[in-house]
Amino acid sequence: MNDIQKIIYELELSLLTPEIRSSFDNLNNLLSDDFIEFGSSGLVYNKKEILERLPNTDEKIEYKVSDFIATVLSDTIVRTTFKTERIINDIDKVISLRSSIWKKENENWKLFFHQGTPVKQD
Repeated sequence: MNDIQKIIYELELSLLTPEIRSSFDNLNNLLSDDFIEFGSSGLVYNKKEILERLPNTDEKIEYKVSDFIATVLSDTIVRTTFKTERIINDIDKVISLRSSIWKKENENWKLFFHQGTPVKQD
């Protein structure tokens, strides 16, 4: 991994931690003002909706990340793809394929786009 890929990997992992997900300020700093998410629920979210919803979630969620790839598309754009195993309240397990686009804005990396797609389980 090069330096940019390492930075994006750490930022992506940070977004899966309770400390970041529960913090309006941290999320606000990491999400681009133009952020959009195609959620694994099938719903579409913008930055305002994420900032209203995520910090107020009481669910205990744990993520395990695998198959992480960060592709540097330019000096200011990086695409990630990875798989998560999400465990909600120690019971419900959901595996998703995820993809993000990170954009460098004013010397800071911001999440510009994210999509989560559940993997069909037998």
